[in-house]
Amino acid sequence: MAGNTFGNIFMLTTFGESHGPAIGGVIDGCPAGLEIDVEFIQKELDRRRPGQSSITSPRDEKDKVEILSGIFEGKTTGTPIAFIIYNKNQKSKDYDHLKELYRPSHADFTYDKKYGIRDYRGGGRSSARETAARVVGGSIAKLILQAQDINIQAYVSQIGSITLEQDYKSLNLDSIENSLVRCPDDKKGTEMIDLIEKLKNEGDSIGGTITCIIKGVPPGIGEPVFDKLQADLAKAMLSINAAKGFEYGSGFESASMKGSEHNDTFIKEGDRITTETNFSGGIQGGISNGQDIYFRVAFKPVATIMSEQVTIDKNGNKQKLKGAGRHDVCIVPRAVPIVESMAALVIADHYLRNKVSRL
Repeated sequence: MAGNTFGNIFMLTTFGESHGPAIGGVIDGCPAGLEIDVEFIQKELDRRRPGQSSITSPRDEKDKVEILSGIFEGKTTGTPIAFIIYNKNQKSKDYDHLKELYRPSHADFTYDKKYGIRDYRGGGRSSARETAARVVGGSIAKLILQAQDINIQAYVSQIGSITLEQDYKSLNLDSIENSLVRCPDDKKGTEMIDLIEKLKNEGDSIGGTITCIIKGVPPGIGEPVFDKLQADLAKAMLSINAAKGFEYGSGFESASMKGSEHNDTFIKEGDRITTETNFSGGIQGGISNGQDIYFRVAFKPVATIMSEQVTIDKNGNKQKLKGAGRHDVCIVPRAVPIVESMAALVIADHYLRNKVSRL
């Protein structure tokens, strides 16, 4: 299987399946001398793990990370950082009914057609369980960025038709982790929780949108042409399970705007060149301009639902299917730290690339 490595200088390779013994990864290209806060990494994993609230999957994985190499006396050595997270709470028998069936809108069919074999226990490599390894890699990338005063924060801005309309600048982003759905608006957050609980009782699922803001990125980060900063962010986000859409800055709204409305006028504030508006989303020509980078990621409803659906088996025979096991009704709240981690991997990689791009 190709496509398991992400990045150019700061590279993360992940391994493992949902119902195998463990998942994990190897990080190449991390500079030596970086202080590693293992408690921070574990806290980031705890934000992603299942079983953290009544609206997430009840699979009770503690997701304890064990670092195997690349760190000595609390600092990176410059050698590959290997880590592992053991799977402790699988219930593979919950998936026995899927041996011959394809779940609608799931990767069951495509994996089978590509490889001629598939791990039906939770989807194997296609399971969102793989994203725990991304969070570990992203946490170490965050530590690199924090040393440069670069901060990444994401929140849930939509569940179903319930949408948070406010601009991120008017929200109290410090309240995100106080909400079960990671929404920084109490009223909207309560409505989102009620919707998820309702659909849980109905055996259905729902999608939503995550907004992410990256502050402190200096101007000049990003590569022109094929490795534009927004292009790599888009690839990172669309590589996350169930992600269906990406837009940055003014996004699709820009298609209805005139140039005189959309252009970000340059101004000078003290010794710093900035812009009056930020429709560009902090990126121009594929390179950061020093403004906040902000983007949105849309996620589809979870494919495995607890109500009856019509499907086919491997022989093309029509069958009825009802989900079993432990699944999220809405993966969006748990995807917040994953979005942050993938953003951190992109920015850290481009930051390190930029360091070697000029004398």
